[in-house]
Amino acid sequence: MNWEVFITCAVTGAGATTHRSDKVPVSPEQIADAAIEAARAGAAIAHIHVRDPATGRGTRDVGLYREVVERVRGADVDVVLNLTAGMGGDMVLGGDQQPLPLDAGGTDMAGADERLAHVAELRPEICTLDMGSMNFAAGGDYVMVNTPAVLRAMARRVQKLGVRPELEVFDTGHMTLVKELIAEGLLDDPVLIQLCTGIPYGAPADPATLLAMVAALPPGAIYSAFAISRLQLPFAALAPLVGANVRVGLEDNIYLSRGVMATNGELVERAVRLLETMNVRVLGPDEVRERLALRRHG
Repeated sequence: MNWEVFITCAVTGAGATTHRSDKVPVSPEQIADAAIEAARAGAAIAHIHVRDPATGRGTRDVGLYREVVERVRGADVDVVLNLTAGMGGDMVLGGDQQPLPLDAGGTDMAGADERLAHVAELRPEICTLDMGSMNFAAGGDYVMVNTPAVLRAMARRVQKLGVRPELEVFDTGHMTLVKELIAEGLLDDPVLIQLCTGIPYGAPADPATLLAMVAALPPGAIYSAFAISRLQLPFAALAPLVGANVRVGLEDNIYLSRGVMATNGELVERAVRLLETMNVRVLGPDEVRERLALRRHG
């Protein structure tokens, strides 16, 4: 049981959710405001993607990240910044009969340094590393590509920058690479891991699978766990029971209850209420910095 939990709010993501809810932030100002709203509601960490304001699609534009980060750092509320480094590993095949050439409209493949350009410039306290490749999202020809060579290069670069990587584990096999990076000295203590469940075709969102992932964790790891869609809030209650911290937010789920669209702040408030009802103390950003040995930049 984890009696002292921090909440991460994943405020927007890169998925095609903007047409389903007008509460999903798109512009840099909206994304920054969502992170600030989440912090005021009780989130210690804001996990941030950026989107093209014209199309709503996810992007790696450093200028957009810069605007979001400057707005959040200039706000009158404190929050730990966690920037994704997952963009740049998107491969869309040309079809089941002719996979090549790749679909140029959906493919975005970048090298390790390019994927970390915004991290190198803005120096957040945390950035994410997706710990493996997988078929991602139901149907279609999209593959999330993260090769061991690219991930080793990214881990090495992040380590030199003094940024704490959050290792996104989407299935039990991804933990193998986590342990290899630890053995190779590419991850500093404490190792921070996010257990991601419910994403097709990764680990399913059920207690037995979550317990198997927890059992495979390296010793001493600090970890969070979440599920997508309607299981997001039940997993916010389940996570501390298996020693984990909590993640909520519109990246993973757009509903507060059946038919009721959520804001990021409302999802965080609901998670806080769940945890406090369980007599779990919700940690603030400075306590998280101490626990994760974060380096504050900017």
